[in-house]
Amino acid sequence: MLLPAPSLLAEIDIIHLLFGAKGLVLVVAILLVISIFTTIFVILYKLIHISQAQSQSITFLDRFWESKRLDDIYRVAEQLKYSPLAAMFRAGYIELSKVKKGQNESTGSMHEKMDGLENIERALARAKVSETTKLENLMPLLATIGSAAPFVGLLGTVWGIMEAFSAIAASGSADLATVSGPIAEALVATATSLMSAIPAVMAYNYFNRRIKVLGAEMTTFGSDYTNIVKRHFF
Repeated sequence: MLLPAPSLLAEIDIIHLLFGAKGLVLVVAILLVISIFTTIFVILYKLIHISQAQSQSITFLDRFWESKRLDDIYRVAEQLKYSPLAAMFRAGYIELSKVKKGQNESTGSMHEKMDGLENIERALARAKVSETTKLENLMPLLATIGSAAPFVGLLGTVWGIMEAFSAIAASGSADLATVSGPIAEALVATATSLMSAIPAVMAYNYFNRRIKVLGAEMTTFGSDYTNIVKRHFF
């Protein structure tokens, strides 16, 4: 009578296989474990950062369209440190203040007004680039892990299988007991690389989409703010 086979999870101790490896396979295993924890950290950080940026931007837009005074909006914008729209408004407001001060001290010709408007547009553009850079912080790390981790795991797998065949050649025996350990260690390296790469790629695509939405909102806000400034100050 045959006894039931033990479960696969009971037979395989992944932690033991990972850190019981030797040489290059062990180095690959350590790198992949580090990449897993790095991916988790980046995902949590970006989730908090982008969520704050979106929620504060919604709050800012509500106050922006409700209020009729730019100085009141500026005070609100100063409190919303994570909103890229608030940052753009602050940059535009400061530049507008400089332009109006310069116009009061000069003749206020049409040429000077056009220069002032261009200065405000450049300030908004610089702020948009700066805020986009902040939103994209650590995104290249996710992309790197997502693209490189499978190849690092494959390197560990190939090397582990090479060691398994070397063990066969040294022992002169190709029985399962001789090769199962090294091959299992090699395959676990591939599995670990996928555990790192798949979440990294999914998170990168998810956050990239949310950043594009915020980028579109910044572009729209920049146009709206410029139109308001044209109507009321130029």
